[in-house]
Amino acid sequence: MDKPFIISFDNVDIWQEDSLVLAKVNFSLAPAEACYLIGKSGSGKTSFLKTVYASIPLTSGRATVAGFHLHELEEKNIPMLRRKIGMVFQDFILFDDWSVGRNLMYILEATGWKDRAQMTARVLQVLDMVGLNGYEKKPVTSLSGGEQQRVVIARALLNNPPVIIADEPTGNLDPETSDEILYLLNRLSREFSTSIIIATHDYRLIQKFPARVYKCENGSLVEVG
Repeated sequence: MDKPFIISFDNVDIWQEDSLVLAKVNFSLAPAEACYLIGKSGSGKTSFLKTVYASIPLTSGRATVAGFHLHELEEKNIPMLRRKIGMVFQDFILFDDWSVGRNLMYILEATGWKDRAQMTARVLQVLDMVGLNGYEKKPVTSLSGGEQQRVVIARALLNNPPVIIADEPTGNLDPETSDEILYLLNRLSREFSTSIIIATHDYRLIQKFPARVYKCENGSLVEVG
Protein backbone atom coordinates (compact mmCIF):
# COMPACT_ATOMS: atom_id res chain seq x y z
CA MET A 1 0.00 0.00 0.00
CA ASP A 2 1.05 3.57 -0.60
CA LYS A 3 0.31 4.59 2.99
CA PRO A 4 0.24 2.74 6.35
CA PHE A 5 -3.56 2.64 6.30
CA ILE A 6 -5.95 -0.20 5.61
CA ILE A 7 -8.26 2.35 3.91
CA SER A 8 -7.09 5.59 2.32
CA PHE A 9 -9.06 8.07 0.17
CA ASP A 10 -7.30 11.03 -1.43
CA ASN A 11 -9.43 13.73 -3.13
CA VAL A 12 -12.12 11.28 -4.25
CA ASP A 13 -15.36 12.50 -5.84
CA ILE A 14 -18.25 10.08 -5.29
CA TRP A 15 -21.04 10.07 -7.84
CA GLN A 16 -24.41 8.33 -7.69
CA GLU A 17 -25.63 8.07 -11.28
CA ASP A 18 -25.28 11.68 -12.59
CA SER A 19 -25.22 13.41 -9.19
CA LEU A 20 -22.12 14.37 -7.22
CA VAL A 21 -22.83 13.04 -3.73
CA LEU A 22 -19.52 13.74 -1.94
CA ALA A 23 -16.70 15.94 -3.24
CA LYS A 24 -12.94 15.77 -2.56
CA VAL A 25 -13.20 13.02 0.06
CA ASN A 26 -10.10 12.51 2.19
CA PHE A 27 -10.35 9.61 4.63
CA SER A 28 -7.96 7.22 6.35
CA LEU A 29 -8.32 4.26 8.67
CA ALA A 30 -5.42 2.42 10.28
CA PRO A 31 -5.25 -1.32 10.95
CA ALA A 32 -7.20 -2.26 14.10
CA GLU A 33 -8.81 1.20 14.23
CA ALA A 34 -12.55 1.84 14.52
CA CYS A 35 -14.33 4.99 13.41
CA TYR A 36 -17.88 6.29 13.17
CA LEU A 37 -19.64 7.59 10.09
CA ILE A 38 -22.57 9.91 10.84
CA GLY A 39 -24.92 12.09 8.84
CA LYS A 40 -28.57 12.50 7.96
CA SER A 41 -30.39 10.18 5.62
CA GLY A 42 -29.36 11.03 2.05
CA SER A 43 -26.15 12.76 3.15
CA GLY A 44 -23.88 10.28 1.37
CA LYS A 45 -23.04 7.70 4.06
CA THR A 46 -24.30 4.76 2.03
CA SER A 47 -22.62 6.03 -1.14
CA PHE A 48 -19.31 6.25 0.71
CA LEU A 49 -19.66 2.72 2.07
CA LYS A 50 -20.58 1.45 -1.40
CA THR A 51 -17.43 3.05 -2.75
CA VAL A 52 -15.30 1.31 -0.12
CA TYR A 53 -17.00 -1.96 -1.16
CA ALA A 54 -16.37 -1.20 -4.86
CA SER A 55 -20.08 -1.05 -5.66
CA ILE A 56 -19.58 2.51 -6.94
CA PRO A 57 -16.56 2.91 -9.25
CA LEU A 58 -13.99 5.64 -8.75
CA THR A 59 -13.93 8.35 -11.43
CA SER A 60 -11.48 10.75 -9.76
CA GLY A 61 -8.89 10.79 -7.00
CA ARG A 62 -7.06 7.81 -5.51
CA ALA A 63 -8.23 5.24 -2.97
CA THR A 64 -6.79 2.09 -1.45
CA VAL A 65 -8.78 -0.55 0.46
CA ALA A 66 -7.07 -3.60 1.96
CA GLY A 67 -4.23 -3.35 -0.53
CA PHE A 68 -6.43 -2.85 -3.60
CA HIS A 69 -6.19 0.44 -5.52
CA LEU A 70 -9.77 1.37 -6.32
CA HIS A 71 -8.73 3.94 -8.93
CA GLU A 72 -7.23 1.15 -11.06
CA LEU A 73 -9.29 -1.84 -9.89
CA GLU A 74 -10.25 -4.28 -12.63
CA GLU A 75 -13.72 -5.81 -12.46
CA LYS A 76 -12.30 -9.33 -12.24
CA ASN A 77 -10.56 -8.39 -8.95
CA ILE A 78 -13.64 -6.96 -7.21
CA PRO A 79 -14.65 -10.34 -5.66
CA MET A 80 -11.13 -10.66 -4.21
CA LEU A 81 -11.44 -7.24 -2.61
CA ARG A 82 -14.87 -8.01 -1.19
CA ARG A 83 -13.58 -11.15 0.52
CA LYS A 84 -11.44 -8.79 2.60
CA ILE A 85 -14.48 -6.81 3.80
CA GLY A 86 -17.00 -8.18 6.28
CA MET A 87 -20.47 -6.63 6.15
CA VAL A 88 -22.82 -6.11 9.13
CA PHE A 89 -26.25 -4.69 8.40
CA GLN A 90 -29.14 -3.29 10.43
CA ASP A 91 -31.43 -5.87 8.82
CA PHE A 92 -29.88 -9.19 9.71
CA ILE A 93 -30.40 -10.84 6.28
CA LEU A 94 -30.23 -14.38 7.62
CA PHE A 95 -32.02 -17.44 6.25
CA ASP A 96 -34.79 -17.84 8.82
CA ASP A 97 -35.53 -21.47 8.00
CA TRP A 98 -31.91 -22.54 8.51
CA SER A 99 -29.91 -23.14 11.66
CA VAL A 100 -27.21 -20.73 12.80
CA GLY A 101 -24.51 -23.14 11.65
CA ARG A 102 -26.07 -23.65 8.21
CA ASN A 103 -26.19 -19.88 7.68
CA LEU A 104 -22.47 -19.66 8.33
CA MET A 105 -21.54 -22.78 6.37
CA TYR A 106 -23.30 -21.32 3.34
CA ILE A 107 -20.91 -18.34 3.32
CA LEU A 108 -17.88 -20.60 3.54
CA GLU A 109 -19.17 -22.69 0.66
CA ALA A 110 -19.83 -19.56 -1.40
CA THR A 111 -16.30 -18.26 -0.83
CA GLY A 112 -14.54 -21.42 -1.90
CA TRP A 113 -13.98 -23.47 1.25
CA LYS A 114 -13.97 -27.24 0.52
CA ASP A 115 -12.84 -29.17 3.58
CA ARG A 116 -15.92 -29.89 5.73
CA ALA A 117 -13.92 -30.44 8.91
CA GLN A 118 -12.14 -27.11 8.50
CA MET A 119 -15.44 -25.39 7.72
CA THR A 120 -17.10 -26.80 10.82
CA ALA A 121 -14.13 -25.80 12.95
CA ARG A 122 -14.23 -22.25 11.59
CA VAL A 123 -17.97 -21.92 12.26
CA LEU A 124 -17.50 -23.02 15.85
CA GLN A 125 -14.54 -20.68 16.24
CA VAL A 126 -16.35 -17.53 15.08
CA LEU A 127 -19.42 -18.36 17.16
CA ASP A 128 -17.17 -18.60 20.20
CA MET A 129 -15.58 -15.25 19.26
CA VAL A 130 -18.98 -13.52 19.43
CA GLY A 131 -20.18 -15.27 22.58
CA LEU A 132 -22.48 -17.82 20.93
CA ASN A 133 -20.70 -21.04 21.83
CA GLY A 134 -23.11 -23.97 21.36
CA TYR A 135 -25.55 -22.07 19.11
CA GLU A 136 -24.66 -23.78 15.83
CA LYS A 137 -27.73 -26.05 15.78
CA LYS A 138 -30.25 -23.47 16.97
CA PRO A 139 -32.87 -22.20 14.51
CA VAL A 140 -32.36 -18.54 13.62
CA THR A 141 -36.00 -17.87 14.48
CA SER A 142 -35.39 -18.90 18.10
CA LEU A 143 -32.82 -16.14 18.67
CA SER A 144 -33.30 -12.66 20.10
CA GLY A 145 -32.46 -9.60 18.02
CA GLY A 146 -29.13 -9.20 19.79
CA GLU A 147 -28.26 -12.86 19.24
CA GLN A 148 -29.12 -12.60 15.54
CA GLN A 149 -26.85 -9.57 15.22
CA ARG A 150 -24.06 -11.56 16.84
CA VAL A 151 -24.59 -14.24 14.19
CA VAL A 152 -24.29 -11.53 11.52
CA ILE A 153 -21.00 -10.37 13.08
CA ALA A 154 -19.78 -13.97 13.20
CA ARG A 155 -20.66 -14.29 9.51
CA ALA A 156 -18.65 -11.14 8.75
CA LEU A 157 -15.63 -12.64 10.53
CA LEU A 158 -15.65 -16.01 8.74
CA ASN A 159 -12.94 -15.19 6.20
CA ASN A 160 -10.87 -13.17 8.69
CA PRO A 161 -11.31 -9.85 6.87
CA PRO A 162 -9.05 -6.92 7.76
CA VAL A 163 -12.04 -4.55 7.37
CA ILE A 164 -15.62 -4.67 8.66
CA ILE A 165 -18.32 -2.25 7.52
CA ALA A 166 -21.16 -2.03 10.04
CA ASP A 167 -24.10 -0.11 8.55
CA GLU A 168 -26.48 0.89 11.38
CA PRO A 169 -25.66 -2.34 13.28
CA THR A 170 -27.80 -1.36 16.28
CA GLY A 171 -30.69 0.26 14.43
CA ASN A 172 -33.22 -2.42 15.39
CA LEU A 173 -31.95 -3.04 18.92
CA ASP A 174 -32.79 -1.66 22.36
CA PRO A 175 -30.17 0.49 24.16
CA GLU A 176 -28.82 -2.29 26.37
CA THR A 177 -28.40 -4.70 23.46
CA SER A 178 -26.92 -1.89 21.33
CA ASP A 179 -24.25 -1.35 23.98
CA GLU A 180 -23.43 -5.07 23.95
CA ILE A 181 -23.03 -5.10 20.15
CA LEU A 182 -20.81 -1.99 20.12
CA TYR A 183 -18.69 -3.40 22.92
CA LEU A 184 -18.32 -6.61 20.91
CA LEU A 185 -17.30 -4.76 17.73
CA ASN A 186 -14.73 -2.69 19.61
CA ARG A 187 -13.31 -5.77 21.34
CA LEU A 188 -12.99 -7.64 18.05
CA SER A 189 -11.24 -4.65 16.51
CA ARG A 190 -8.65 -4.63 19.28
CA GLU A 191 -8.14 -8.38 19.62
CA PHE A 192 -8.00 -9.34 15.94
CA SER A 193 -6.58 -6.12 14.43
CA THR A 194 -9.74 -5.58 12.42
CA SER A 195 -10.54 -2.08 11.15
CA ILE A 196 -14.21 -1.15 11.50
CA ILE A 197 -16.36 1.61 10.02
CA ILE A 198 -19.59 2.02 11.99
CA ALA A 199 -22.32 4.05 10.31
CA THR A 200 -24.84 5.14 12.93
CA HIS A 201 -27.48 7.66 13.94
CA ASP A 202 -27.02 6.83 17.63
CA TYR A 203 -24.91 9.62 19.15
CA ARG A 204 -25.27 8.00 22.57
CA LEU A 205 -23.06 5.14 21.38
CA ILE A 206 -20.40 7.53 20.15
CA GLN A 207 -20.20 9.13 23.58
CA LYS A 208 -20.05 5.73 25.30
CA PHE A 209 -17.52 4.12 22.94
CA PRO A 210 -15.27 6.97 21.72
CA ALA A 211 -13.49 6.78 18.37
CA ARG A 212 -12.78 9.10 15.47
CA VAL A 213 -15.95 10.50 13.89
CA TYR A 214 -16.51 11.42 10.25
CA LYS A 215 -19.63 13.30 9.18
CA CYS A 216 -21.34 13.46 5.79
CA GLU A 217 -22.88 16.90 5.35
CA ASN A 218 -23.43 19.38 2.52
CA GLY A 219 -21.69 17.17 -0.01
CA SER A 220 -18.55 16.70 2.07
CA LEU A 221 -17.06 14.08 4.37
CA VAL A 222 -15.19 15.72 7.24
CA GLU A 223 -13.61 14.53 10.46
CA VAL A 224 -15.46 16.11 13.39
CA GLY A 225 -14.14 14.26 16.41
